[in-house]
Amino acid sequence: MKTKPNHQLVAALALLFTLNLQPSSLLAQGSLTPPGAPAPTMKTLQQVEPRVPISTAPFTITQPGSYYLTTNLTVSGGNAITIATNGVTLDLNGFTISSTANPASGTAVLISGGLQDITIQNGHIRGGVTNDGSGVFSGPGFWYGIYYSGSDLQNVRVSGVSVSGCLYDGINVGDGASTTVENCVVRTVGSYGIAANTIRGCVALDCGYSAIHGGQVSDSRGKSVGNTGLYAYTAQNCDGYSSSGIGLFANTAHNCYGSSSSSYGLSAITAQNCYGSSSSGTGLFASGTAIGCYGSSSSGTGLYALNAAFCTGYRSGGRAIEATIANGCWAISGTNLITYKYNMP
Repeated sequence: MKTKPNHQLVAALALLFTLNLQPSSLLAQGSLTPPGAPAPTMKTLQQVEPRVPISTAPFTITQPGSYYLTTNLTVSGGNAITIATNGVTLDLNGFTISSTANPASGTAVLISGGLQDITIQNGHIRGGVTNDGSGVFSGPGFWYGIYYSGSDLQNVRVSGVSVSGCLYDGINVGDGASTTVENCVVRTVGSYGIAANTIRGCVALDCGYSAIHGGQVSDSRGKSVGNTGLYAYTAQNCDGYSSSGIGLFANTAHNCYGSSSSSYGLSAITAQNCYGSSSSGTGLFASGTAIGCYGSSSSGTGLYALNAAFCTGYRSGGRAIEATIANGCWAISGTNLITYKYNMP
């Protein structure tokens, strides 16, 4: 039995055969000549880590750029690192800068006056200065942890740095409008703990003068044996204590706590949801308005305000609340001296 040819299959095979017989010049061909030596495929060290290492001190930064520590640094006197130009990022890289100078001298990181665009971050500064328990600071180490000399700084940020054992200031970058210190810890310094325009999430303890000193301060705690535990233009969610001065002082205080052994526990023009306590002074003092506040004192006035609303005062056997106008306030113990009372017994 004969089979009929498949005309479509035959035509397809004929066409394929015809194409295979075409000259090779009809097909695209690449050059067979090598293009040259192979180019490097790995990045250089400068491309991977475009920063300048610092392995010895003293060291002065004179060119803008990013710098980082590669090891712990120790000096026997004077400054460890000096920043002398704008546009510098200094990463302490988790390492420690320390000084054995005795008596104390120099600065761990000194910033020349008038500079801008400076960042210092992520490390430790350590000296051997101690407090004898009566507010006298002495011993080896640095005068200052991070400090500036000359005119105000601009666009400066210090973050994630701990400082201890300095004769004077821990971190002080001035109160220029754009200086910020955040998430830093300072302990045992003879003068200012932390000073900047904006301070966030910081702690400064055992300071000889003002532990936290700033314009806008939030979520921070300061403890001083001298002038002020925490000083701010505006303070929010803060805690201040002083053994011989004002615990917390601010123009405006919100959700704050202040305590003092001998002066105002908390002093503000306007205080809201605040607590003030003092052993021998006024617990909470508001020269303007106190709203929802609590003041307590052992031998002074518990709470004083020009206008007090929904506040509570306490003093055993003395003045609990003193105000010109009081609305809905209550004395737990003690007596009141109020000129105009509303919603009160």
